[in-house]
Amino acid sequence: MYLDEVLEQNRKFVEEESYIPYQTDKFPDKRIVVLSCMDTRLVELLPRALNVKNGDIKMVKNAGAILTHPFGSVMRSLMVAVYELQADEIFIIGHHDCGMKHYNGEQTISKMKEQGVKDEVFETLEYAGVDVKNWLQGFERVEDSVQNSVDMVRNHPLLPKKTPVHGLVIDPGTGRLDLVTRGYE
Repeated sequence: MYLDEVLEQNRKFVEEESYIPYQTDKFPDKRIVVLSCMDTRLVELLPRALNVKNGDIKMVKNAGAILTHPFGSVMRSLMVAVYELQADEIFIIGHHDCGMKHYNGEQTISKMKEQGVKDEVFETLEYAGVDVKNWLQGFERVEDSVQNSVDMVRNHPLLPKKTPVHGLVIDPGTGRLDLVTRGYE
């Protein structure tokens, strides 16, 4: 029930011209695109830990900072950032204590069924070649997940070979960054 609260706050935000300090253009000043997790602890912590502000980077977020398909929407976003928005480097940043660690898609499928998604829907998807459980699956080690995503980006046939793709893991408590792989090498 937050919509009315959000709309009222937004009305005041615009009316008071509170947006002015955030004005910038669409090109990242630091020429970086970051793929990170959507975890709430990273909303302000990650930019501070990276020493970036509004306008410095392009930010792409999803559950677990996991790249699941080389031609999915996340990869498309990375390609648009590189080819159209002047990003020269890609950072893939997972985090410790991620909800996708040891995540089993079965629990979400059970919740989907509790909310009214019928067994027939899952049967139809399975018939169409969609393995919902696997699609929802998480990872065992965040470092391995980050490395897998980095490898998928680095080996993408449409990415310029000179583009550095870095892999890091952030501690959501302290903001400490651990290097998984350096893209310059």
